[in-house]
Amino acid sequence: MATVPSVSNSITVRMEVPASGSAVSSITTAVESSGGSVTGLDVTASGLEALRIDVTVAASSVAHGEEIVEKLRAIDGVTIGKVSDRTFLMHLGGKIEMSSKLPIRNRDDLSMIYTPGVARVCMAIAENPEDARRLTIKRNSVAVVTDGSAVLGLGNIGPAAALPVMEGKAALFKRFAGIDAWPLCLDTQDTDEIVAIVKAIAPGFAGINLEDISAPRCFEIEARLREALDIPVFHDDQHGTAIVVLAALTNALKVVRKDISEIRVVMSGAGAAGTAILKLLLAAGVEHATVADVRGVVHGGRDDLNDSLRWIAEHTNRSGRTGSLKEAVAGADVFIGVSAPNLLDGDDLATMAKDAVVFALANPDPEVDPAVARQSAAVVATGRSDFPNQINNVLVFPGVFRGLLDAQSRHVTTEMMLAAARALATTVADEELNANYIIPSVFHPDVAKTVAAAVREAALANAGPREPARDRPTPGFVGTLDTSSFPAVEL
Repeated sequence: MATVPSVSNSITVRMEVPASGSAVSSITTAVESSGGSVTGLDVTASGLEALRIDVTVAASSVAHGEEIVEKLRAIDGVTIGKVSDRTFLMHLGGKIEMSSKLPIRNRDDLSMIYTPGVARVCMAIAENPEDARRLTIKRNSVAVVTDGSAVLGLGNIGPAAALPVMEGKAALFKRFAGIDAWPLCLDTQDTDEIVAIVKAIAPGFAGINLEDISAPRCFEIEARLREALDIPVFHDDQHGTAIVVLAALTNALKVVRKDISEIRVVMSGAGAAGTAILKLLLAAGVEHATVADVRGVVHGGRDDLNDSLRWIAEHTNRSGRTGSLKEAVAGADVFIGVSAPNLLDGDDLATMAKDAVVFALANPDPEVDPAVARQSAAVVATGRSDFPNQINNVLVFPGVFRGLLDAQSRHVTTEMMLAAARALATTVADEELNANYIIPSVFHPDVAKTVAAAVREAALANAGPREPARDRPTPGFVGTLDTSSFPAVEL
């Protein structure tokens, strides 16, 4: 698939050019003839004989950007100065910071925020640990935990290299849901150690977001932490992806007028995301599903089945299909790929059922070229931002955790995830729904709050009636102190 210029590969080139003549038009011509796109051109200094110009260019890759710079360097009279990668500039020094919610202006502030006043709050929490949710950052904090073993599409690049992604995740939590999230990159890929570390740091958080941990270890890590902790544990690569896929499929089926219980779904990818998507689709009513991995269709007769693949074999492929992915998609209503690039072509999709739905989600290069897919399929979605219908986890994880935290939930259930998917689907109104708009933008103003409200309602319904809060005596205070009325602990 041809890669188009993208802001993620944009550069700013500082150059000096003659004040007279056609240097500016030569610059834009050189960029465009090289396949780039000029997105900004600013004169930053001017003299009688020369201009200093900053040209911002979108390229398709690092190599493409270097090629464009060499074309610019070859223009008569142009002197190239500094070349800045805009993405790297944005990451300099990290993307997040800790800041105090309260000013420390004088001795009184210091005495209440820190010692000696803080000791009274510590003792209140020691007597009743639940007060940590009201009197500390715990009530609004999430740990974003990774071991760097499955980072984006980059693979096992380790914890330090994973940190920019975890920082970005934390920034998105704050931007879309007002949640304070903390990146924790663990220098171990041992399952027992990861479980032990997360259990040890859990008291300071109201939720755990597992991120970019490879399968099948991620399944065991999540299961053990959910069993051990009294706060929700959510693996975004699994469940965030699954929720967005179900929401998008719900609306896609409205477009093609098909019922979820009657469609035949073929999936490519049996890892963390694929397994979670499958389980949520089955819970939502899909009855006919087939899954393929690198060795072809998953079925009970294969001799390489681990526990996860065995579960898939037992719950899918009712007709006992064998063979390749290409063979499996023939006659299918829906294809969902969370695997590898360029596995299918136009001829393969032409064998699918009428009004087929194709979700090719491998990043950055999907399982089939979206332009090719559109020639056969009625609805196409990808994981990319430069095509319609982007399946992006940021649509759900901020709202899901906002709902969980607001409900003070201790766990995540399938019903909560189904509620999140239904809520996300409804943010696209019936009059807006069409083949190129089945899922909202990540900047849609209603997404996070709608998902949060649905998850909160499902969590509270699942928890049952709560006892009313009771006043509790606080050490060092004469009488009864109702800390629930303190505005300082309100979100």
